[in-house]
Amino acid sequence: MKLIALSDTHLKTGEIPLQLQTLLEECDLIVHAGDFSTVEAYQAFNAGGKLKAVFGNDDAPELKRLLPERLKFEVEGVKIGVIHEGGLSVTDTTAQGYLAKEMEVDVLIFGHLHRPLIEKRDVVLVCPGSPTKPRMSNPSVVELVIEKGNVNGRVVALEGDTCEYIKFRDALKNRTQE
Repeated sequence: MKLIALSDTHLKTGEIPLQLQTLLEECDLIVHAGDFSTVEAYQAFNAGGKLKAVFGNDDAPELKRLLPERLKFEVEGVKIGVIHEGGLSVTDTTAQGYLAKEMEVDVLIFGHLHRPLIEKRDVVLVCPGSPTKPRMSNPSVVELVIEKGNVNGRVVALEGDTCEYIKFRDALKNRTQE
């Protein structure tokens, strides 16, 4: 089974960027870790009927009433947990690891950081970044493939606006290479 994990889309309308829409059409399950922003955005992601989602801190009050703060489900024997704010650091994932243990899951998908991460240890920690509002990264989602209890993941870079930090870093790199 192929899952696309994403979060922090922060869309004001129901218009999903074309490259992202194509990825979503090709997967078996969409897992959104919050911050759709609007009901219209949520409805666009849910249109195919294969969405599992939680609300984020930036979501409209209607979404906070409709969606859970935490979600737990199983795919091919793998327990998956979803939450928006799993911790506040990409470099220190201790909080996310403890949260995964508390939720009794094998994989924890979380958002809020807008920067992708896949960390495999006794649990798999996944932050998909943001396909539309990245921070210190390029736009991204995470593809997870689950087969016979095994989980393999990869960050999928997308086209779109890159955060100002990445533009600055790349400009510096180009300068030093000249």
